[in-house]
Amino acid sequence: MGDSKDENEKFQEELIGLDPHDPETKAFADHLDRMQRHRPGYTVEGYLEGVQDFADSANRTTGHQRLVAVLIVGLILLGVLLTIWFALGDILAIIF
Repeated sequence: MGDSKDENEKFQEELIGLDPHDPETKAFADHLDRMQRHRPGYTVEGYLEGVQDFADSANRTTGHQRLVAVLIVGLILLGVLLTIWFALGDILAIIF
C-alpha cells in the first residue's frame, strides 16, 4: 500500500514493540493505512476505490465470508443484467 518506511513512521505509536519485518506487523500497518485513508465517496474515483477495497478484502477472506462476498457480487450483477434486459425490451417495444 505504500513504502513500509512511511507506514512505520506514520503509525509509530501503534507499532511500538512489534517487529517491523514481521508479516503480521506489515499487514496490521496496511490495515491501519486503509482505515485512516480519506477519500470522497461522492465521486467516481472515490466510488471505484471503494469497490477496489471490497474486492481486495474479498480476495483475502476464505470460507463463509468469501461465499457471502461472491453472493453479493452475483446479486449485484443479476440486478444489472435484469435492468439491461427490461430496458432493451422497452426500447424494442417503442421502436417496433
